[in-house]
Amino acid sequence: MCQLLGMNCNVPTDICFSFEGFSQRGGGTDEHRDGWGIAFFEGKGCRSFVDILPAAHSPVAHLVREYPIKSLNVIAHIRKATVGQVCLENTHPFVRELWGRYWIFAHNGDLKNFAPPLLADFRPVGGTDSEKAFCLLLQQLKDRYPTAMPSLPALYQTLRTTAAEIATYGSFNFLLSNGEHLFAHASTQLSYIVRRHPFGHAHLVDKDMTVDFREVTTERDQVAVIATTPLTDNETWTPIPSGTLAAFQDGLPLILDSGE
Repeated sequence: MCQLLGMNCNVPTDICFSFEGFSQRGGGTDEHRDGWGIAFFEGKGCRSFVDILPAAHSPVAHLVREYPIKSLNVIAHIRKATVGQVCLENTHPFVRELWGRYWIFAHNGDLKNFAPPLLADFRPVGGTDSEKAFCLLLQQLKDRYPTAMPSLPALYQTLRTTAAEIATYGSFNFLLSNGEHLFAHASTQLSYIVRRHPFGHAHLVDKDMTVDFREVTTERDQVAVIATTPLTDNETWTPIPSGTLAAFQDGLPLILDSGE
């Protein structure tokens, strides 16, 4: 399966440590060799990098690992192709505009026989089930709120309802962000950790590398990291229950509700 990585913070933070381990899963410690991508929000802007080479060996991934881009919201993806050929247009994260702001999305899973009717505003460029699902999520949001982004509770409810409908077609783990919030939907496997004061050491699973966050943070920093499987082996990660849409803001989970 593909691999997901997300970060949501209360102050701009770089993702270099987490991405150092995560990128090894793209052809290094795991078999995912069909491309990778990462997108950062910087104010209203969005900086996106995608590549069809394995993340562990990609020169573009090396650039990201070495360049401390600071952001409040980041989404990364390592692809194992199941639907759609290996090409840039099928490489996550996908980026679209809605209500005058960028949205970024990445998906892990397979949606069988998924062919939703999509209008002109949101049509896939590539051939993946993932991009179709992203387009449907945004289309449903615009249908319900055509002129402006609603409140977070209303936004959450629409996303949760649509995600549940899409998940009937198969596995639908995804990360979605509008630059203010980061939404994480668990279908089979997704976990998160919140790092805040008092900070400590963290050791990567996929690479023998340790960081002491006390040396690179302040007492007010809060950082939530979401991943398909835990990135560190000496911290306690919290699994997101299947069927749950979690919302993160300022480095903390706001809503953890299975909708049952």
